[in-house]
Amino acid sequence: MKKIHYTSNAPNPVGPYSQAIEHNGVLYCSGQIAIRPETGELITSSIEEETKQVMENIKAILFGAGISFENVLKCSVFVSDMGNYARINGVYSTYFNEDTAPARELVEVANLPKYVNVEISVIAAL
Repeated sequence: MKKIHYTSNAPNPVGPYSQAIEHNGVLYCSGQIAIRPETGELITSSIEEETKQVMENIKAILFGAGISFENVLKCSVFVSDMGNYARINGVYSTYFNEDTAPARELVEVANLPKYVNVEISVIAAL
């Protein structure tokens, strides 16, 4: 049986999907982009600020489920420009303990929702 997770501290879904789904002790979080939940504003002033907002949105979803980044098993990172790899990684790495960081892939794609530069989804243990 699956359970839908929702928090007002993360952006509302922009399509027919849930922020996160719980099933068999695992939380599957939908991809997050840099939408500020309080205002609906898209943050694209810099790749660092954009990445930070994405990570804060993920943090809110995890917290809403009663867990933290320490519970994350896998991250999927999608970027519009591989040239931003180091800058994205600089922000991303501040959210994880290097010794217990999750598995991850980072993939350059042709386009992302709302033409953002980065989207990240996570899978976490509950």
